[in-house]
Amino acid sequence: MKGGNYIEIKIIGVNCSNGMKLSKMVSRAIEEVNIDNIKVEEVDVIGQKKYGISNVPGLVINGKKISEGKVLSVREIKKLLLA
Repeated sequence: MKGGNYIEIKIIGVNCSNGMKLSKMVSRAIEEVNIDNIKVEEVDVIGQKKYGISNVPGLVINGKKISEGKVLSVREIKKLLLA
């Protein structure tokens, strides 16, 4: 999923409990893979339609919708970052 000069991650729905959990999982995964060129943006529920997310939380990496409606594990996120 590496693209351009950095990996761009958008966490959609951070103002809900599962969105906060997903944000924590993403942070842990980033720490564990030790990649410096990652940009993370947290988007509230109001912005979810812009990214094609019907159910929060959602995860978008480099403009591609990766998941919605569930909290991915650290392991799943690390796999996506290292792909």
